[in-house]
Amino acid sequence: MFLNTEYVILSVLGSVFFAVMAMTTWRPSLPKRLPVSRLSSLFWLLAGSAKDSSNDDSEDVIDLADCHETAARLAELIYKDGAGTWPPRTNYVSSTWPPALRPYLDIYHEMKSLLPAANPSLDDEVNRTRIDYFRSRHAKLLDERIKHDQVSRLLEAADAGRWDVFPRDIYNAFYCCIAWHRHAYRWGTIPAVRVAQLEKSLPLPEQLTTTWASLQSHFGLVSDSGNITANLTLNFSPSGAYQLRINTGLPPKIQTSEEAFARVLHEVEALAMPVYRAIILAILAHSRSDMAACLAHTKQVATALRPVLGAYYDRVHDAQIARSAWLSHVQGFYAWGMGYPSPQKTGEWIQFDGLSGNQVMLFQAVDAFLGLPPYLSEAVRLGSVPRLQRAFCEAVGRASFRGGLGREGVEGMVADEMGGIVKRLRVFRSAHRARAKEYLLVPAPERLPMTAGKSLLKADMKESIQFLDSFMVSRLQETV
Repeated sequence: MFLNTEYVILSVLGSVFFAVMAMTTWRPSLPKRLPVSRLSSLFWLLAGSAKDSSNDDSEDVIDLADCHETAARLAELIYKDGAGTWPPRTNYVSSTWPPALRPYLDIYHEMKSLLPAANPSLDDEVNRTRIDYFRSRHAKLLDERIKHDQVSRLLEAADAGRWDVFPRDIYNAFYCCIAWHRHAYRWGTIPAVRVAQLEKSLPLPEQLTTTWASLQSHFGLVSDSGNITANLTLNFSPSGAYQLRINTGLPPKIQTSEEAFARVLHEVEALAMPVYRAIILAILAHSRSDMAACLAHTKQVATALRPVLGAYYDRVHDAQIARSAWLSHVQGFYAWGMGYPSPQKTGEWIQFDGLSGNQVMLFQAVDAFLGLPPYLSEAVRLGSVPRLQRAFCEAVGRASFRGGLGREGVEGMVADEMGGIVKRLRVFRSAHRARAKEYLLVPAPERLPMTAGKSLLKADMKESIQFLDSFMVSRLQETV
């Protein structure tokens, strides 16, 4: 009898609480109001009885959307770019794609075995011939099979919010598919070779340019290159199957290294939701001056980071990602290193780099929570980090409270806990620095020194390593 009475009282208190919350002026820009039936779970979240399953973290964030900007921004990201889940949902079942888009998958299947070479040539003329053949065949298939006007109408439907015509999960998979086509056309052969690296610009087929412009506009990006989201996070089916491959037909060590690398980047986001949820709850608790709850949720951030960083430690080593394969057969595909003259005719050359682990949202969000400055320049963020991911991290940064914490009492304990997270990040960044050198020092005589995220580097790899190391040391020094 007492338990029933307590339940009724708590339910009434929860209803009063949400009635007060509903009277506040701030509102998120979500596409629709959330069901009232979900509000009861928020009462238990704020009361300190949060649901334990990480599978419910996305729903918990959506439940919190009316309470704080950070939750609203993440809920919007999940709803829109994530197609209702995080990591984002995709659909690679060709038969479910609109007929106008299916040839892109068919052409991928026809071209994928022509891209890689087990033993790249060191002869520039041989490589030039191979690249030209790949590109001409690729362009021919696109020209013959793609009905450009039909594809344009589908993209216009998506721009108009007609997701019944072009479902979001298919849109996400299509984004990855176009990114694969563009990077494959850009290099013409994998491993990437010197003659392709030296190209400053390259006209891509219309079927890969107008589509890309529309997709990039949707995600709020300006880069000609793919990015972590387009090429890696979205390159998995809902069941976790790796989809669009680079090294089809090559020895198992090369193929498994490629897939293991892709899985690291995907798994980081797959494990990140408990971190995001704990960050939001810590910020919300601090805004309510509930420092005991803030401390508990800050501890949850630290706890939830362990498996995320573990995904890196467990996979980025020679037994999982072979050093002999990564630099040549994996990393080069994700580079770009091309651009075009400035439209203002100033003589400036606008160049785009490729993918970098610094584009991963998890690390940007944690840095923002800790009040650390962004690692990426504004130009790189606008080029390669999707708009809604930027918006979430910026909201977290605006709400960061670490700089205002006192050193005594519970506030001091929160500050110490956040300091512990900083130390964990420093250890991670130090380990990454050491492992990056091991991978980058592997000989690749077919090409000039290059990384995906920084494009062409110095004249030799020793100089290049020093150049890159300065960036990593700088970030390590900023992680305080």
